[in-house]
Amino acid sequence: AAGSCRRRRLAPLNEDNGRFLLLAALIAAYLSAGATVFSALESPSEAAAQLRWNRTLHNFSRIFNISLPELRAFLRSYEAAMAAGIRVDALRPRWDFPGAFYFVGTVVSTIGFGMTTPATVAGKVFLIVYGLFGCAGTILFFNLFLERIISLLAFIMKACHERQLRRSGLLPPNFRRGPAMSGVGSLVGWKPSVYHVMLILGIFAITLSCCASAMYTAVEGWNYIDSLYYCFVTFSTIGFGDLVSSQNAAYQNQGLYRFGNFIFILMGVCCIYSLFNVISIVIKQVLNWVLKKFECRCCPKCHKSSAHLRRRNAITPGARLRRHNISVDADGQYDSDTEGRRLSGEMISMRELTASNKVSLAILQKQLSETANGYPRNVCINTRQNGFSAGVGALAIMNNRLAETSDSR
Repeated sequence: AAGSCRRRRLAPLNEDNGRFLLLAALIAAYLSAGATVFSALESPSEAAAQLRWNRTLHNFSRIFNISLPELRAFLRSYEAAMAAGIRVDALRPRWDFPGAFYFVGTVVSTIGFGMTTPATVAGKVFLIVYGLFGCAGTILFFNLFLERIISLLAFIMKACHERQLRRSGLLPPNFRRGPAMSGVGSLVGWKPSVYHVMLILGIFAITLSCCASAMYTAVEGWNYIDSLYYCFVTFSTIGFGDLVSSQNAAYQNQGLYRFGNFIFILMGVCCIYSLFNVISIVIKQVLNWVLKKFECRCCPKCHKSSAHLRRRNAITPGARLRRHNISVDADGQYDSDTEGRRLSGEMISMRELTASNKVSLAILQKQLSETANGYPRNVCINTRQNGFSAGVGALAIMNNRLAETSDSR
């Protein structure tokens, strides 16, 4: 048992790799479950529709005395016309300036409805270059929006938290907050709960979707469920294209409707993007909890023996210094000969014990000071971390601004 635990510790599968593999397995299972459900729901309807279409096709060929190959050739021409944007009913021009602006908006936001696509070689080549920089800039805009919406929510929730403390008598009535919020430094004293932020963003997303659905129901003539479906597909940038707004040739108050459609899509995409990132943090916490449950528990005798050995050689300053990886500048100074000595664990000098106690006291004082000032408890302890240790992009924003995402939780 001890050998198996030792091999497990030496394995290259660390916590990050384990979380990645666990998430990949869960996503594969989630995709399989979704495919099973959708196949069970939609496959009978698809088979029935195909049967009805074949019956209609044969009846039309028999009634009007048209051969099936000729009829199928005509239908292929009709499908090609539909792909080019030609419809029986009058529709708005696809490539006038408003239509082209709608198209590039769906490109850079990665919605990609598919109802308009470039047909020329020059247009397709330009789309590759245009989308490369446009999508990158839009993702940056989404991240900046996420940072500011989290900062705004943190400011509001902090004000509510301070008011609650005043009412309970835990905060002096004449207490005043510092200057206005300008960055991460203003949030170090108190951080909002990731669950509260997720709840607020969820409520805002639902409210926004309901209002947009009411507008689409009234203007486009869709039923409310279809409008909600369109809002989710669009705001989440899935963009199937089976329902697309603002495609008729004319609307009542057309300019106002196009402006409202643009604002709803912009705010909806930004809000759902922020909500997805908060939910991803919650999923990461669940993965961490699952990984902790999978930790090595197969050898209690080995754990007892190792704990007994640690109790026998409880004071090992050299091992303690190596374990905490403490730098002289960050965590205090101690004697150079004590730093260079290597102890066997059997004989301990008073000088080494004093140096170890000084270092431990410096760490304790530093942690107490950081806790009192609201800084993260694990800041600057592990000096081996590089600049990407806290994550990049939206994940780093959430780690810096929300309470439950710290490593100590």
